Amino acid sequence: MANYNVYFSPTGTTERVVKHMGESFGSMENIDLSRRDMKNYEMEQGDFCIVGVPSFGGRVPGIANERLRKIKGDRTPAFLLVTYGGRAYEDTLMELKDVLEAQGFVCFGAAAMVAEHSIAHQIEAGRPSAQDYDELDTFAAEVKPWDYYTKSRFRAHIDVEKCINCGLCSKKRCMFNAIQFKYYIEKGIHGRWVNETQCMGCGSCAESCPVGAIPFEDPKMTNGEVCISCMRCVEICPQSARSGNPEKVQMISEKLKMICQPDKANEFF
Repeated sequence: MANYNVYFSPTGTTERVVKHMGESFGSMENIDLSRRDMKNYEMEQGDFCIVGVPSFGGRVPGIANERLRKIKGDRTPAFLLVTYGGRAYEDTLMELKDVLEAQGFVCFGAAAMVAEHSIAHQIEAGRPSAQDYDELDTFAAEVKPWDYYTKSRFRAHIDVEKCINCGLCSKKRCMFNAIQFKYYIEKGIHGRWVNETQCMGCGSCAESCPVGAIPFEDPKMTNGEVCISCMRCVEICPQSARSGNPEKVQMISEKLKMICQPDKANEFF
């Protein structure tokens, strides 16, 4: 029997949340989905996983989906965690659940945790906070990996009194079918601006890029067609030499101010 923390966490926030919850369940082996050399895993029914991803435009990041398919379960219980930057997580939890169930996992609980936005840092700044972690701890104490043998704790977050069984089992799609504020990060918006004076050419950004968008032979460059704007290169650069296009970052920040409600609550299922 083994326990696993599984996470895709370009800037480290999702990793911290997953590992924090993992402390409630004892010793955990870490599986980093951002590693390009990630190996295949086969898990047993007696194992247990906490799987966390950030929401990218209301979806599971494509590269995280791809690497989750390297992990096979055998009715292995999994707890789902999604972090999002204060706008909305939309279909991320449901998509993550679908991917894991297709790989042989059984989802027994889930949480959507508000986090500081990875581009517009003033949105939900400082979150997850100590209070957020306290809420997660309280919920973790209530759930058990073996609960799935008798019941499923994972529920689509819907008002059962209003549900008409139309089949569109997504809270966001149902509630906002009249008007949707869809926001998708532009490719390459982050990390493509490099201060050549500050850059030492150490290659840490190239080594850590989840999708290999930065060439080792010239780490001052970025392949904009490959870049997924995950911000890992910006976060990891020891010289703070990488940043985003200031005009685009400002534009996104202003848009998010209009559509993000401050101090959003975490959601638990």
